[in-house]
Amino acid sequence: MLVSAKEMLEKAKAGHYAVGQFNINNLEWTKAILLTAQENNSPVILGVSEGAGKYMAGYKTVVGMVNGMLEELNITVPVALHLDHGSYDACYKCIEAGFSSVMFDGSHYPIKENVAKTKELVAVCKEKGLSLEAEVGAIGGEEDGVVGMGECADPDECKAIADLGVTMLAAGIGNIHGKYPENWAGLSFETLDAIQQKTGDMPLVLHGGTGIPDDMIKKAISLGVAKINVNTECQLVFAEATRKYIEEGKDLVGKGFDPRKVLAPGFEAIKAKVKEKMEIFGSIDKA
Repeated sequence: MLVSAKEMLEKAKAGHYAVGQFNINNLEWTKAILLTAQENNSPVILGVSEGAGKYMAGYKTVVGMVNGMLEELNITVPVALHLDHGSYDACYKCIEAGFSSVMFDGSHYPIKENVAKTKELVAVCKEKGLSLEAEVGAIGGEEDGVVGMGECADPDECKAIADLGVTMLAAGIGNIHGKYPENWAGLSFETLDAIQQKTGDMPLVLHGGTGIPDDMIKKAISLGVAKINVNTECQLVFAEATRKYIEEGKDLVGKGFDPRKVLAPGFEAIKAKVKEKMEIFGSIDKA
């Protein structure tokens, strides 16, 4: 059964580890992440961007697939199904479809409007037992066509949003989505520390987990980050494993063209990558 991310993230923050949000794109992705979480006794958050939701034929399809897998694969670790970077409308669609957690990305609205819309969603999510993530200060890089430069959030704005009663807060600390450029300045731990001091026990979220050095990840966790989003890294290893299979001509041998065989190396690559991340985040055996 899907759960809200609230309890798993509060436990993570108190225990100084982080829960990974791994974005899903299809059945292979979902199954690989769920099995890895179960095998490693780790809580997990399945992230769904609006683009991925559309690709998978809508949010109800995603909910049906995930709920089916939880039952059929006997998944007993805590699993949250979370809308990633949701618009105001998408949040309502996911709440209706049966997601257990949503992110309202109001970072492009003026702060007043971001506050008003977040406040309204806090009430709706509270009533339905869902967790709600809010964002302050755009996260850089490109995600589903949204491009930002990786600026740092204003700690006072973070406090204003946190005080509305959201479950977790994504704040820009120089992190970006996708691959990091050569000249990336690194995470601003000063900003993170200032935000943490103003938001107290609120679990903080680090977007753009791909390519941030492990020591920086660990330092961020020590400063209150309890949820780390991973997407690009899984995509890269999936593509690499699939390319290798085709380049070695394995699809031309016997029934090697069967999609289940074509996608198997990528599936295994995602499992290995998710496990590696769970080790770094410290969530193994925390279910």
